[in-house]
Amino acid sequence: MKRFNEYFNQWLYDKDGYYASYKQIGKEGDFYTSVSTSSFFGGAIAKKIIKTIEDGFLPKDTTILEIGAHHGYLLADIIQFIYTLKPQLLSTLNFAIVERFEGLQKQQKQYLQDSFGDIIKLKHYNDLKEVHLDNAYVLANEIFDAFDCDLVYTNDKDVLQYAVVNNHKIEFIDCDNLQIIDHCKKYSITKGEVALSYKDFVDTLCTQIKSFEFLTFDYGDRYPRNDFSARVYEKHQVFPIFEEGLELERLFKKSDITYDVHFNYLKDLFNDNKVKNVEFSTQLKALVDFGIIELLEILKANVEESTYLKETQKVKVLLEPTGMGDRFKILNVKK
Repeated sequence: MKRFNEYFNQWLYDKDGYYASYKQIGKEGDFYTSVSTSSFFGGAIAKKIIKTIEDGFLPKDTTILEIGAHHGYLLADIIQFIYTLKPQLLSTLNFAIVERFEGLQKQQKQYLQDSFGDIIKLKHYNDLKEVHLDNAYVLANEIFDAFDCDLVYTNDKDVLQYAVVNNHKIEFIDCDNLQIIDHCKKYSITKGEVALSYKDFVDTLCTQIKSFEFLTFDYGDRYPRNDFSARVYEKHQVFPIFEEGLELERLFKKSDITYDVHFNYLKDLFNDNKVKNVEFSTQLKALVDFGIIELLEILKANVEESTYLKETQKVKVLLEPTGMGDRFKILNVKK
């Protein structure tokens, strides 16, 4: 018997876990991301990075650091758009990736080498604790929904319980963890996910980099839903963790498991580190503010109409208020 957070970690991060080897994302994989939807997602972020440098918040020789880069597609899209919009920056910028798995590091190195040759300077870190930088622009796309979490539930006797797993069967026992109990009281959580693992990440980020802008996109919202959002993705099918008949043993380590991110908790963690410049928004508002519409106008002036219309349809998926545009939220942090 083990706590659900340990089971979650084993599912994704064991040597044979789901994230230990390269997984296809998009039509051929288990799920879509904004990166796999349109390269203009990375383009909008590139435009934002350029503005941050032009405004003087970060220097021209800053490091663009991605945490959890998967294949390297997002970083490559950002580099390509920087080359298009402000090519002189590529001679001064540094690029880095935090990636724990050696196999994925090799994939990323090879992809970026094939894409850009020796034009860019790329460094890999095995862990965020290895990073020591004076300044950086830090990116994290859909990583917090892959941090381990506990499942909590308040029973009809008003007793907080948390989930344990025995032979791939989830059951609830009375919670004796004071950190979880205090967290649930603070945020009025009676049912759902509690991801105390965010704290170590935020504390480390604020310690290891003196000055940074941090940008993250993920499923979730400001406030906890007081319901279970934990779910499994397999070949674009979504299975709630407590769906009747769900075979966790069959899905274990062979499919993706995730949940909605509690953004107010993340914001509070940065505030606890005396970082007050923290902005929360939807993906729709953020990408428009970053300049994704202006990028489409540039495209329109330089390609055939059919190419422009094709890319516009992809961008609409990113911005759709009833889809990715509102379902995904962002946190933009400046220290």
